[in-house]
Amino acid sequence: MPDHPAETAALRSPTFREALAVWWKIGLLSFGGPTGQIALMHTELVDRRRWVTESRFLHALNYCMLLPGPEAQQLSVYIGWLLHGRWGGIVAGTLFVLPGAVLLWLLSWVAIVYGQVPWIGAVFHGLKAAVLGLVLHAVLRLGAKALKNPAMWTLAGTAFVAIYFLHAPFPLIIALAGAIGLVGGKWLPQIFQPAKSHGNGQSVISDETSTAHPSLVASIRTALFWIAVWGAPVALVWLCLGRGHVLTQESLFFSKAAVVTFGGAYAVLPYVTQQAVETHGWLTAPQMLDGLGLAETTPGPLILVLQYVGFLGAWHQPAPFSPLVAATLGAALTSWCTFVPSFLFIFTGAPYIEALRGAKLLGCALSSITAAVVGVVLNLAVWFALGVLWTRGGDVDWFTLIVAVGAFAGLQWGRWNVVRVVLVSALLGLLSGRLF
Repeated sequence: MPDHPAETAALRSPTFREALAVWWKIGLLSFGGPTGQIALMHTELVDRRRWVTESRFLHALNYCMLLPGPEAQQLSVYIGWLLHGRWGGIVAGTLFVLPGAVLLWLLSWVAIVYGQVPWIGAVFHGLKAAVLGLVLHAVLRLGAKALKNPAMWTLAGTAFVAIYFLHAPFPLIIALAGAIGLVGGKWLPQIFQPAKSHGNGQSVISDETSTAHPSLVASIRTALFWIAVWGAPVALVWLCLGRGHVLTQESLFFSKAAVVTFGGAYAVLPYVTQQAVETHGWLTAPQMLDGLGLAETTPGPLILVLQYVGFLGAWHQPAPFSPLVAATLGAALTSWCTFVPSFLFIFTGAPYIEALRGAKLLGCALSSITAAVVGVVLNLAVWFALGVLWTRGGDVDWFTLIVAVGAFAGLQWGRWNVVRVVLVSALLGLLSGRLF
């Protein structure tokens, strides 16, 4: 697996230790689903530290949006790889998931042993409002960066209508957007060609920095290595516990889901819910909704809800282990099978994507995909807002609305950082639970 260390351009390249601290921060503060997480990475890596230019960031994001699995985690692996090679990508992708995975494991245990804990629910109530503010702010930021002309606005609007009202599949939307970009780039390149970053050469990874030297032999070796890493725990569980054990069943099911789940967590949840609840009986439908609520208000990818499914499935069928040991193994195996494929896809494909950055038609296709992604992200924001702004009785949740508006205003005009928004919202949620 070849390493591709960053070349310094105008700014000092961050040390591995400095990057480690930033990846920890992103992992701890990555609330708000893929929209908020991508916006957080853009703020930290492009705006504040200038480790990578905006065009390189968007180029990486476009590739990640084409892959199955959690695009925000894949983006962190990609940028980590650009900065510090293979180990940079491993650390970035792991730390992006690890804090949320540990917290969700703890909350899963609390939920199944103690049921609903009022003060935890109150804190999450405030966090949901913060997440809504973060998501709305992120949609505006991403749209401002990607929608440079009426053609891009039209693509974004069409993508939103297609996925929200017509329920068109995400892969079809992305494929059509890419095709439009290819045709448009041939006949109207001035409209579809992605804009160059302002202040070229003022980032560690600039638009001219060369970071890739793809090799077919190295790519095959890399792919085989990560397939082995991915499959080793699955094979071990199968050999030790048998094909019919719940841990083996979960490992196989979520390995399959990892390669077919295009479109992010919202696209895969209906499929996983049907299989986990109706086919396998790992948990009930209300428990699935509870898990989604936990995943929405913890840091890390929303697809971490699959870890909750793995936890409960093994808890309910623990033999020959205790329930907690079985559930912990189920959660760990589920997360392993969900997130390890991201390293396979990035380390194998990213060198080729980097080498093709100069291809003008590819750039046009990817810029069109970015515009379509804005419409898809807006769909996620609307879906989330409808879920948190109304109570189960159909009334407006005024607390969530007011705190979300305040969080949005603080981010948009008050230049608050994510830490302040999260902490203040959590405190307000705790106070609201104690007062009411």
